[in-house]
Amino acid sequence: MQQDLAHKRPFLFVSLIFALTYPLTFFMNLPDLVIIVWKMGAVSCLALYALRNHSHGHFIILAISLAFYAFGDGLIQFDLIWGAIAFAIGHLVAIYLFSRYRRDKLSFSQKALALFIPLFFPFIGWSIIQMHGEEALGATLYLFIISVMAAVAWTSSFPRYRVGLGAIIFIISDLLILVRMGLSEDILWMNLAVWYSYYFGVFLMATGIVQTMRKKGT
Repeated sequence: MQQDLAHKRPFLFVSLIFALTYPLTFFMNLPDLVIIVWKMGAVSCLALYALRNHSHGHFIILAISLAFYAFGDGLIQFDLIWGAIAFAIGHLVAIYLFSRYRRDKLSFSQKALALFIPLFFPFIGWSIIQMHGEEALGATLYLFIISVMAAVAWTSSFPRYRVGLGAIIFIISDLLILVRMGLSEDILWMNLAVWYSYYFGVFLMATGIVQTMRKKGT
């Protein structure tokens, strides 16, 4: 199965290798540039996976969104704010993509959840930062943007339990970052939770979107 994945989806395979092995850098005395490239490689390869044999239309839009996520992975190593800006741009591009695939009919509960997500998660993030005694406006704005992205993903015609769920896992990763900021020491399990929830959230989104667009021929 591993060889089959490497042959049919080489960029997806390499992305998984980067993602699964990135935490090894926590224990290795490597140059900063090597660590940054290793970290960015995971989502960068997802962008290449989106473009492989489909370098047109909405596949390009998806790749642009993923590229900003990968760029954010690198920038956040230097500055949290600039990293968040790169991620926010990626979310805005994703919102545009999801808006092109609106679901025809939504139940009342689905509409209610779409309204709930952009209210609930920013409030949780604001509450976490308030406990730290830090400025909460910027983080709350960022969480609102990613929450809107998740809400639009949930109401799109992409698979909810892959793309929509992946977007929500992405938000959870960001909330864990806020929790980690308030800790007095570096905790391994927290770092692992942040990284793997972020990556597999993006992984679910990217693969769900690509496979759906391939089936639809868009």
